[in-house]
Amino acid sequence: MNFYGVKAIYNFEMSRMRRTLMQSVLSPVISTCLYFVVFGSAIGSRMGEIDNIDYGAYIIPGLVMLSLLMQSISNASFGIYMPKFSGTIYEVLSAPVSYVEVVLGYVGAAATKSVILGLIILATAKLFVDYSVLHPFWMFSFLILTAVTFSLFGFIIGIWADGFEKLQIVPMMIVTPLTFLGGTFYSIDMLPEIWQTISLFNPVVYLISGFRWAFYGVSDVHVGISVGMTLLFLAACMGGIWWIFKTGYRLRS
Repeated sequence: MNFYGVKAIYNFEMSRMRRTLMQSVLSPVISTCLYFVVFGSAIGSRMGEIDNIDYGAYIIPGLVMLSLLMQSISNASFGIYMPKFSGTIYEVLSAPVSYVEVVLGYVGAAATKSVILGLIILATAKLFVDYSVLHPFWMFSFLILTAVTFSLFGFIIGIWADGFEKLQIVPMMIVTPLTFLGGTFYSIDMLPEIWQTISLFNPVVYLISGFRWAFYGVSDVHVGISVGMTLLFLAACMGGIWWIFKTGYRLRS
């Protein structure tokens, strides 16, 4: 394992976060704070409890997961797309680093940035809504697992995209709607039975449900199923990246 190569890629990507602090950190934090103000404080104070949890506190796991998914995909996709766009990807591919080490560097940095952002948002949420974390270990584990999984997914998108507009198609047109419909602002048990069944085909439901269980011990689906579905998607992303490097899809042309 070429740790120097992994470290070089990792540090380069982390330095980009420091150079674009306003866009990378402040912007998503401010956007999420607006959700806390509107749905947590303003609307939440006028709504009842869900599963014996104050509404403002109930939506915190979903809002954190929304930011985590979007930032993981954005960081990883942009990180690998820019070397493709500038042509420096060939220098990386010809360097004495394996494909595994390249992925570790880019995905590791993207996941780290997303986890840092998630923790900042959780700390900021305390200013607006009172909440507790029942299982801190599992909360942090879900945070890392989700960040790594969707950073891998973002890495795939960055390789697939052949234009800046394509970098936004999947996050904005697919991931965001699935997150809003995945139980961010409600429990799927509140839906009619047919829609509860349909919601189970939404993979984000399992992410939010498992993350919420780590906070309050309540979930829409069993936590074991949530972990299993996340690991399944992680394995699918790893398989996709293996195929990309094996075939050279959009890397060698």
